[in-house]
Amino acid sequence: MSASVIDITRVRAVTLDLDDTLWPIWPTITRAEGVLLQWLGEHAPATATLYSDTAALRAIRNQMVSLRPDLRHDLSALRRESIRLALTQAGDDAALAEPAFDVFFSERQRVELFEDAHPALAFLSQRYPVVAVSNGNADVHRVGIGHYFKASISAQEFGVAKPDPRIFHAAASAMGVEPHEVLHVGDDATLDALAAITAGMQAVWLNPAQQAWPHDTPPHATVASLTELCRLLDDPAAPFPPASSQ
Repeated sequence: MSASVIDITRVRAVTLDLDDTLWPIWPTITRAEGVLLQWLGEHAPATATLYSDTAALRAIRNQMVSLRPDLRHDLSALRRESIRLALTQAGDDAALAEPAFDVFFSERQRVELFEDAHPALAFLSQRYPVVAVSNGNADVHRVGIGHYFKASISAQEFGVAKPDPRIFHAAASAMGVEPHEVLHVGDDATLDALAAITAGMQAVWLNPAQQAWPHDTPPHATVASLTELCRLLDDPAAPFPPASSQ
């Protein structure tokens, strides 16, 4: 844990990133792509042959970012349209893109939370209103953690993505507080920590890999885990229970 310069007396609300903050994202995406590939093998065999592994599926999804920059903020639309393009290129029915995406999306919601995520979410939500702020397309209710959050703001629904200050300001408004009264927590140095600071918030960088901070303006604190975050915010009257007691 870095030396903290957080003014805890100012914190009236907390915003949280989701992917790679509460769970590791790439094992989830890889598994969802595998399930999608299996579905394509059953319903669109030509596409499954043309895109025979998850790396190929991911490549065409990444290609879609260049083809449709207007969808950069909407990861669901990017994935859906990449599936549609794959189907079209293989000569399969493009209308299969919708049910194919549904299969992928359902599996994408089956995340495996970090061990300390539930205790940390319980700690935070008992003390502050908490809002999820994510560029991803996870649904906190389908994931099973919706009860911890007052609201969830995704780039897909809001129309702009982090690091745009407007998505952070929308989160503050959802909690009825000013941006300077919000503490944002996330794993991405640029899209989370620096962006939140630019939006007028205090920021904690979740940095379990102990990477070097890449910007001139530092975060208010750096922690290696969600447990450390809670210890940082704790006070003697409300001790943080260790994960083993949950």
